[in-house]
Amino acid sequence: MSERKPRIAITMGDPAGIGPEICLKGLRDPALYAQAEWTIVGDRALLAAEVKRCGLEAILHRVELVDPGVLHGHTVQPGKLSSECGAAAVEYVRVATEMCLSGKTDAMVTAPLNKEAVTLSGRQFSGHTEYIAELCGAEEPCMLLSNEKLSVVHVSTHVSLRRATELTRERIIRTIELGHEAMRWMGREQPRIAVCGLNPHAGEHGLFGREDEETIRPAIEEARARGILCVGPTAPDTTFLDGVRGKYDLVVAMYHDQGHIPMKLIDFEQTVNISLGIPIIRTSVDHGTAFDIAGQNKADARNMESALRMALRMARGRIAEARAATQAEVRR
Repeated sequence: MSERKPRIAITMGDPAGIGPEICLKGLRDPALYAQAEWTIVGDRALLAAEVKRCGLEAILHRVELVDPGVLHGHTVQPGKLSSECGAAAVEYVRVATEMCLSGKTDAMVTAPLNKEAVTLSGRQFSGHTEYIAELCGAEEPCMLLSNEKLSVVHVSTHVSLRRATELTRERIIRTIELGHEAMRWMGREQPRIAVCGLNPHAGEHGLFGREDEETIRPAIEEARARGILCVGPTAPDTTFLDGVRGKYDLVVAMYHDQGHIPMKLIDFEQTVNISLGIPIIRTSVDHGTAFDIAGQNKADARNMESALRMALRMARGRIAEARAATQAEVRR
């Protein structure tokens, strides 16, 4: 298999938010642009207007544009919630997902959409991760957050805390395995993984709950038996500090806030959201639509650039893995 550039799709997000602006600003670095073939899925007229507003005329010549035409001439008011924009944002995600599933692209990067705007369009919607998983026919997606200092994968995300405590050994093992695979695509051949406990002090040997000993520990032992380097259950209040200091590459969090709060404190601007448990690579910014500054050329695109670089890194890792598998098959 000859070396080739990864092909990566970027969804524009909610047209009334900062998505159009950060999609363009994220590709300002010529060195980043040169490493892949980029496609923006969004509204052509709106992107052209954003180019003029931000002085980024050269960017549109660097990328391919795919415009599904879903706005139908609707006038977009920056910063204003609307059902039309919510519906358009979801359609951009659907188109990019289909591009990945068909092999036209190797990965996708999503700009932020607004859940309230999507709901106004008449669709029940809990988030990007769940919607993309539905399109892919994947039943148990999970979320990984990653920056240069640490990565964290979540056993549960957008569910109530009560539901999040209903752990199963199988779900924990699968989350560990998915995190391990993702870290390998990022270049960590044998990632060091810490698995957090659910309760304070990882249950203190049953004093603060039985879940850590009865469910989490057996899952860790099974993951170890499958060749994964992982430890735990570890006390959540010290695990992230140990990770930042270099002891671990990946932390497995049991629920949304256990992982999100420390990661956003560690490095909010550079933390990237990655969907696992689906057959495609999808990364995203880890912030919202910022309606208060939309259309004003004030958006900071550092998080988008990090998401683009992560998609590129993972796509390269997956392509290299496929190439190695093909070469091994030929040698047989």
